[in-house]
Amino acid sequence: MTTTPILYSFRRCPYAMRARLALLSAGIRVELREIVLRDKAPEFLATSPTGTVPCLKTDKKIIDESLHIMAWALAKNDPETLMQQPAQAYELMAQCDGPFKHALDRTKYKTRYPNENPEHHLKTASDFLTTLNDQLAPNLYGESLKLADIAILPFVRQFAHIDQTWFYAQPWPNLIHWLDTFKASDRFANIMPKYKKWETDDQPIYFP
Repeated sequence: MTTTPILYSFRRCPYAMRARLALLSAGIRVELREIVLRDKAPEFLATSPTGTVPCLKTDKKIIDESLHIMAWALAKNDPETLMQQPAQAYELMAQCDGPFKHALDRTKYKTRYPNENPEHHLKTASDFLTTLNDQLAPNLYGESLKLADIAILPFVRQFAHIDQTWFYAQPWPNLIHWLDTFKASDRFANIMPKYKKWETDDQPIYFP
């Protein structure tokens, strides 16, 4: 008998968001356990090798990286053909997770990096977003969403929320439309309900 996979998640974490997006698209039901990052549940810390969300526990293994969770889910079921994307899409995802996220963190959390130059990091992030804006038509690889779209969108949302007035004043019409379409979608609404912090004796909450 197989048991329902357990997903340790945090609502606003972009890594956890994209894992939930893939699980939603694949139609794979999991038990969702909401983690508070400043007060992590012991069961979560005993499960996750890195102590980070998302973390998926299945009958056979623990998957502790968001992109690996996405690949696991979509290998089982990919009704939207999200995985059918060109090889360069993975390079774009690597740029998002590497230089862009590095710059995003140092733009958003300036006080954590007092010896860094926030203007330099803002430019690095803006250059990546300009690249996205120029590529979107209306999504990154054509008419339909692909893995790269749902892997990158949560991070663009995180960046936009640093200073929304500034963000929406930038010359990025395609990027802004792409983000706004995502935020207004049922897809986004379905991954963003609020849950209370998971406790050991709670009744299971299932997602989707």
